[in-house]
Amino acid sequence: MGKPSPPEANHAESLHTQHLSDRFLDEDALDLQVDDLLPLYDDGNSRTPLLPNTPSSVPFEDLIRPFKTDVKTGNVFYLDRRLDEDPQLLEKYMLWWAQMPPRVFVQIQGSHTEWKDRNGDSAKDTTETIIDFDVSVELTPYHSDSVNRVSRVTIRTVENSEKARRGTRLRRRAHGANETLQSIEEAWLANKPTLAEWCHRYCASHAGLKCMTLQRRIIGLDENYVQQKLKAMLHATRYCGEVTVSFPVMKERVDVYNDCKTNMWRLNGWIAFLCFITLMFPFCWLYLFFRTKRFEVVFADWPFSFQQQDGSRRYVGISEDQWCNIWGPSICRAALERRKQVTLDQRDIILASQMPDPVYGNNNGCIIL
Repeated sequence: MGKPSPPEANHAESLHTQHLSDRFLDEDALDLQVDDLLPLYDDGNSRTPLLPNTPSSVPFEDLIRPFKTDVKTGNVFYLDRRLDEDPQLLEKYMLWWAQMPPRVFVQIQGSHTEWKDRNGDSAKDTTETIIDFDVSVELTPYHSDSVNRVSRVTIRTVENSEKARRGTRLRRRAHGANETLQSIEEAWLANKPTLAEWCHRYCASHAGLKCMTLQRRIIGLDENYVQQKLKAMLHATRYCGEVTVSFPVMKERVDVYNDCKTNMWRLNGWIAFLCFITLMFPFCWLYLFFRTKRFEVVFADWPFSFQQQDGSRRYVGISEDQWCNIWGPSICRAALERRKQVTLDQRDIILASQMPDPVYGNNNGCIIL
């Protein structure tokens, strides 16, 4: 028996050839098909992770579980004596945590102001801000090369000339690097402490309260260009409200506190609530601020683009302009539909390409949703 012939591939129609999206594309817009779109980042185990070097298995015999995870920000807090006493174990965990990318979103919000007249008394007129739409798009899939399926993360420690908390309460430069230009240049040339050295310093610190922090960051993203491009797209739909574009980040920090009762209490939500209602919060905050020595010296930089030697930029995935051309029509469609507190996905791109342009019925050429 012969082998069955392979099924024909379904070639999706280009998203940039019809309807609303035509008005927002440059002549050199990226020609991406629906099947070429990157999947959204997902924490679940039901899908294959986009980033190949994201740890799928635990490289430790005895995994240290987080003490607390902030639901709103995704930041993780650890309290374990082993991380306070073993600098090599702390370094291994820092390297492991750095392989997990931060979740960056582009949040677009539109609003307008309305005047409210109380009982016809003009002296008591007040203003009220009305939210017209509030949508988000996740940028996490674009931190990796979707063709070669390679992600790039750089783990670095703070430079000697940078102001940071180096086992201190306040941010400062390294010892010997003052405000003069010559001292800053000398600090750049001097050897900075490595990750292993900072882990040894943290474990050797005799501070009663201390915290070692890993900060995940996105670099090489032109946020100003994305803001201006999206605002121009939304204003092209004759929306006259105020458009705000922000870049919130989830899973940005990993904090390792030394194992003690005080740190357990500071991370307890009920104790924090009790401090608020008893008006003890200012005193507790001052005590913790002056008592805690912080090591904010380790960074995991996830690049959106690289700066090359000739001054040009090399993108890991796609450029800001290409991203705006892909997502701009679906963002405009969601704005006109007054969608709020939603995260768009590939289905919104497909729907925006298939639906006809909206009909505007405002005589003055300007609409407020």
